[in-house]
Amino acid sequence: MSSELPGVPDHFQRLWTPYRMVYIQQGQMPEEDACPFCRAPELQDDEGLIVHRGETCFVLLNLFPYNTGHLMVCPYRHVGMYDQATTDEVAEMAVLTQTAMRVLSQVTRCQGFNIGMNQGRIAGAGIADHLHQHIVPRWSLDSNFFPIIAKTKALPILLEDMRQDIQAAWPA
Repeated sequence: MSSELPGVPDHFQRLWTPYRMVYIQQGQMPEEDACPFCRAPELQDDEGLIVHRGETCFVLLNLFPYNTGHLMVCPYRHVGMYDQATTDEVAEMAVLTQTAMRVLSQVTRCQGFNIGMNQGRIAGAGIADHLHQHIVPRWSLDSNFFPIIAKTKALPILLEDMRQDIQAAWPA
């Protein structure tokens, strides 16, 4: 029984995520001042969580997803704001967003999406210096007590498994 194990009980909840150890052991976490969206395309698709590489933009899974299948579309070019993107980058971001919605609908059977960009740190951008658009699949019952009460998000599939499913369903 766990009550017989040594240690002092505390009030912390623990969500074990051993699959994350690969990022530590294989040195895949970028330096704190490095841009993860500039680094991802330099890696193999599985290491960078990339599901599709386009001409000016690429699509990857969010390493810290809000929901299963949470994708982002990023230009390869390191640009921070939407109004600094080229016409070609904006057009490809739009096309890749539509394709991502279709693929996620097929793969996850989601019923809706949150799509958006936070422009600048003051607006909530976690990585403010590299433009990226979020595509978050939603289901009618995906809001439960876990995030509200326990500040924990339950994700039913590993990132690499979801990446493989999305990449396999992406049109050629």
